[in-house]
Amino acid sequence: MTQHVLFIVTNAAAIGPHNRKTGFFFAEVAHPFDVLDKAGIAVEFASPAGGWTPYDAYDENDPAQKEFMQSKAFRRLNRSRKLSEVDAADYDAILIPGGLGPMVDIQRNSDVQKAVVRAWSTGKLVTAVCHGPCSLLGVDLGDGTPFVRGKKLTSFSKKEEYDYAREDVPYELEDALTAEGAEYSSAANWEPHVVVDGRLITGQNPASAGQLAKELLAALKKSA
Repeated sequence: MTQHVLFIVTNAAAIGPHNRKTGFFFAEVAHPFDVLDKAGIAVEFASPAGGWTPYDAYDENDPAQKEFMQSKAFRRLNRSRKLSEVDAADYDAILIPGGLGPMVDIQRNSDVQKAVVRAWSTGKLVTAVCHGPCSLLGVDLGDGTPFVRGKKLTSFSKKEEYDYAREDVPYELEDALTAEGAEYSSAANWEPHVVVDGRLITGQNPASAGQLAKELLAALKKSA
């Protein structure tokens, strides 16, 4: 039976006081899609507003990115479903890619939080990479405890942000996750780092996106 993964992607095309151009980080959709699609996993796309999803940092020299850009899946992504009309429990996993866009419209978004709760409380896998783990902030499973408390995870690190977009982001993601009780870890800047804590799988940065998808694939096979 085919398994299904829902990518929850940003609609935000700009961020911060300098109106920096952004969107989702292209590799963080293209690399996981490549891994999952080749393994026969069905991927669908949703976003807070539905429809168009702006992207950032496309690299035409990366075969997986080029292939995704030319795919039917990329066309589907740009007609993404509106998240409020999607039930995360209909999927085997959700994946929230990063880029700076999620720090605008994914973080503390009630529809995103509902999707995380719905996926988690129905026994599904919850995965996020880079700035995508901002989707976990403020999530409450109903007992008043932050979802991330006591969970091992990673995200784009403070050290990485310092050299990348410190003036553009509203807060440091690493600090925000730690403040809610997450057991945060990171590797050196831009080095792959993936943390698996039960059904929660997180990746630190763009270099971690493919590895995150491989861990997700392994977990999906186990649960099939």
